[in-house]
Amino acid sequence: MNLAAAANETMAHNSNLLVYSAMAVYTLAFLAHMAEWVFGSRSKVGRTAAALTVQAKAPATVSVQAGASGSTGTAVLERPKVVTRSVAGSRDVPDGPGAAGGTEKGDLYGRIAISLTVLAWALHVGGVITRALSVQRAPWGNMYEFSTTFAAVAVGLFLLLLVLKKNVRWIGLPLVTTVLLDLGLAVSVLYTASDQLVPALHSYWLWIHVSCAILCGAAFYIGAVATVLFLFRDRHEAKLADPTGKQPGAFATSVLERLPSAASLDKLAYRINATFFPLWTFTIIAGAIWAEAAWGRYWGWDPKEVWSFITWVAYAAYLHARATAGWKGRKAAWLGLIAIVCYLFNYYGVNIFVTGLHSYAGV
Repeated sequence: MNLAAAANETMAHNSNLLVYSAMAVYTLAFLAHMAEWVFGSRSKVGRTAAALTVQAKAPATVSVQAGASGSTGTAVLERPKVVTRSVAGSRDVPDGPGAAGGTEKGDLYGRIAISLTVLAWALHVGGVITRALSVQRAPWGNMYEFSTTFAAVAVGLFLLLLVLKKNVRWIGLPLVTTVLLDLGLAVSVLYTASDQLVPALHSYWLWIHVSCAILCGAAFYIGAVATVLFLFRDRHEAKLADPTGKQPGAFATSVLERLPSAASLDKLAYRINATFFPLWTFTIIAGAIWAEAAWGRYWGWDPKEVWSFITWVAYAAYLHARATAGWKGRKAAWLGLIAIVCYLFNYYGVNIFVTGLHSYAGV
């Protein structure tokens, strides 16, 4: 074995170690995010204070809850400024205080969770870069590489939103959970040893086309999380607005009232999907140009091409529904979820179960 091959093998081994290390730290982040939600739910006073309409900031107070075994004190953060979101046809409901529930202990665990997430992401990105160095190409030539890169980009977008001061810390728990599942599937079922690509993939379009597909998928995933939570929060608000109907349970109330309002969640999902839809359009166009260079035709109704177009149609329908009277809100949200399902099937279903020109890399 020559020195170059030995060096590449060493880097591939290091890449695996970094990915496994990232998974270990993501697990700690998952526990910290869970603790944020758990301790944030223990202070009803904190949640109620943070959910009030805008008032002058009050000094920190202490909530004393008496129990059968005694009493415990829970410090409550200063009452935050509550921002309401009002759009046509929606309720004028204030945003919740976040996963920490307005409590100091919940906020502490939330900060620990974010710190661990940053550390895990740094290890994760290191694993992706080291994999690229081991194969001397873009690190997304097979499903294992695509999955690890996809997860890294999704976490990166989440952290970018936090840096931009967006109220999205509540995404942390579902995001880290999904990333752990994605990486677990990648290292167990989808793992492929470092290898070179078939001639059709030796093109600069690999960097352009696939990187855009990964970025769009990561953004669409975050939009889908906001959409799912919108559906739950919207139903919760509807129950609260109907005193004659069945009121939500204590667990649902504890979780859902800490989220942003349904209107805020709906707006976040829409903005993300609308922002990245043009990039998805470019992804398909770039793929067609690459197909002409590799196979001599722009479009051949290959399964991957067909499902990419179906995904495009689904997101176009979602955006159109948002602008159509009678389709805003829950109906449009369901279209958004159908669109992300199409994207996921295009990746997992087509790659694993359908044979086509895009099956060259196996898993």
